[in-house]
Amino acid sequence: MKKNIYLYLFIFSALICLYLAVRGSKMSEVNTARIQSLEGKVENLKDSLQQSELRALEMQYFSLENNDDALAYYDHLELENPTRYISDKLLETNESKGDNPLVPYEGMQNDFKINKIKVLNHKWILADFSDGMYWGEILIRYELKDDLGVDFTLIDHLLYTRSN
Repeated sequence: MKKNIYLYLFIFSALICLYLAVRGSKMSEVNTARIQSLEGKVENLKDSLQQSELRALEMQYFSLENNDDALAYYDHLELENPTRYISDKLLETNESKGDNPLVPYEGMQNDFKINKIKVLNHKWILADFSDGMYWGEILIRYELKDDLGVDFTLIDHLLYTRSN
């Protein structure tokens, strides 16, 4: 009887070892497939991130911050951030009562005010304006003077029409 117990114990241990070996092999295959799938996703995400970075660099091409030649015009003024300074000065034109003086349209719902500003270089600004329902864009020529005053001149404008 003792012989049979050892035999059964040995067979039971062998079956457990066989079960664990097969299960480990299958888990290894599943994990390998999962790792390959995740590596593929990581590669896709890296490609997507790289494309997004390239698009962001492309969008920054026309900006004062990335144009050393244009920034050289303001070296003598010792401004920390010329783009911010010019944008702030343009936004100050919104403070007047009524429509912004640079916007050549009368507001239909409210007063037209400048919302978004893109300082293109040392001479031009592209700005978006809106009254809450209607919107448009203006191209502005500006001149930053040595006394840090800024003169704005409207070059061109457009107002988007609503189509129902």
